[in-house]
Amino acid sequence: PLADGRLPLAAARNAGAARAMALGADLLVFLDVDCVPGPTLLDSYVNAAHDWALLCGTVAYLPPPPRGGYRLDELHDMARPHPARPVPAHGQVLRGGDPHLFWSLSFALTARTWRHVGGFCEDYTGYGGEDTDFAATAAHRGVDLWWVGGAPAYHQHHPTHQPPVQHIDDILRNGAIYKRRWGSWPMEGWLRAFEARGLAVYDHAADAWRKAEPGPLLRAPSAP
Repeated sequence: PLADGRLPLAAARNAGAARAMALGADLLVFLDVDCVPGPTLLDSYVNAAHDWALLCGTVAYLPPPPRGGYRLDELHDMARPHPARPVPAHGQVLRGGDPHLFWSLSFALTARTWRHVGGFCEDYTGYGGEDTDFAATAAHRGVDLWWVGGAPAYHQHHPTHQPPVQHIDDILRNGAIYKRRWGSWPMEGWLRAFEARGLAVYDHAADAWRKAEPGPLLRAPSAP
């Protein structure tokens, strides 16, 4: 972690990819720490792998674990896919996906594609924005988003807040970085939800978000 306690998620993913490629990996698979890979995840990513493709598998959400924990052979029946993302059938690949729907819970790409994209922008620290930026960079460089059937991951249940108020500082700061780089604010649903709860304020004249009092205005820095 950084001295301020914000996890360097982008830098950590870049370090992991660099180590894997140094050991000869030609396909990189990323999975969030709270996700359990399904038994066919790796094979499905391997079969779908293609240069200039960003592969995303299905992530389904588990309920709270029963006494004794989850049984691996029951995860498929217990979990529910995210309603806003495609769920292709096993062996099916849906090409031309919306890069705004990319998430870093489970994804894969060839080492050659990773080098072409350039990895995650390490300006982002803490929670939010770095995966949206990665998808924007990939799309800008001609990399297509593919949804891969038969590559399931199961998100383990843990307490959450909607919106994630515990991460408001990270979201505002990282949102300003994204605005500088891409010209628009990401995570707008969360920002508006913060606003509705009186936690954040949008300054139309400055095109900037800030925390409700107290807190400095988080204007997007000028592009270099």
